[in-house]
Amino acid sequence: MEPAQPADRVPADATPPDGQPPVSSQAGSTPPDGQPALVEAPADAGERPAPPGKARSERSPKDMVLSLLVLLVPIALLIAFYRGFLGGDAPVTVDPAPALEQARSANAFPVSQPNGLGDDWRTVNARYQTGADGATLRIGYVTPEGRGAQLVESNVPAEKLLPAELTDGQPQGPADLPDGLSWQRYTARGNEQALVLLEPNRTVIVVGDAKETELRRLATSLR
Repeated sequence: MEPAQPADRVPADATPPDGQPPVSSQAGSTPPDGQPALVEAPADAGERPAPPGKARSERSPKDMVLSLLVLLVPIALLIAFYRGFLGGDAPVTVDPAPALEQARSANAFPVSQPNGLGDDWRTVNARYQTGADGATLRIGYVTPEGRGAQLVESNVPAEKLLPAELTDGQPQGPADLPDGLSWQRYTARGNEQALVLLEPNRTVIVVGDAKETELRRLATSLR
């Protein structure tokens, strides 16, 4: 006869009744005081799909076009405002009077000045310079047709001045201007052409990519 067992003793044999799954003796065990209970994570916890959303790399061409339009439309409006209302394409004009006065005060050569050209001839640069070979007055213009023309007056010897200003310029015959002076037509660098007046104490050059009619207009305006 076996001695009686205490009522709270767990039987060594944990075999369940017929038809029931075996029960682990640790499933219902209580952890010691001060220690957290162990909770097993579900087996599929690391396999949960990411929340639905549209990746940046998956943007459609339509979305990219719309984004570009949002950026380009304000830029186009600013450019139109700058050109149309603020005159953004207009050349910056200068007053040629100080350069003309400086050249006259130096008295290195007779100084001629354009007269009666009109406001559509815009002066964009004007300067008087002196060097070892002589002095030179330069006045640059934007013509009514938007081309470039430059007036050069100098006492630098013509054999040095012409190659420097016209590169490989060659005489093309008289210009037949109505002022009675002996202007000559010259070729110049690139697509430019020139009118040249050779005088004993100075050389006058009108050169640029402007049409010959505008160059002749500038030459005949000199007084």
